Amino acid sequence: MPSISPSTSVVRPTHWDVGVEEAYRFQQAGYRDEAEYRDVQKTDHVDRWPHNGFVKKLVRRDGCYYYYDRTRECPDKQIIRTKLYAY
Repeated sequence: MPSISPSTSVVRPTHWDVGVEEAYRFQQAGYRDEAEYRDVQKTDHVDRWPHNGFVKKLVRRDGCYYYYDRTRECPDKQIIRTKLYAY
């Protein structure tokens, strides 16, 4: 069982920004956010694109990989479905 603390609030965004893109990529791979990813995968390293800092590669819970492009991947209709957690 993951040992990260429970979130204090959840917000659904209404427009795209870098934080929404970050959350979308982690949630697509099955994680709440980067904190949960680091806790479950027992790592401090997240592969990122050097020029913009977007997540480049994530390991899903079943061991498969998700690879992401350098550009935005979160479509407009998925923005409202993404959750931003606060601790």
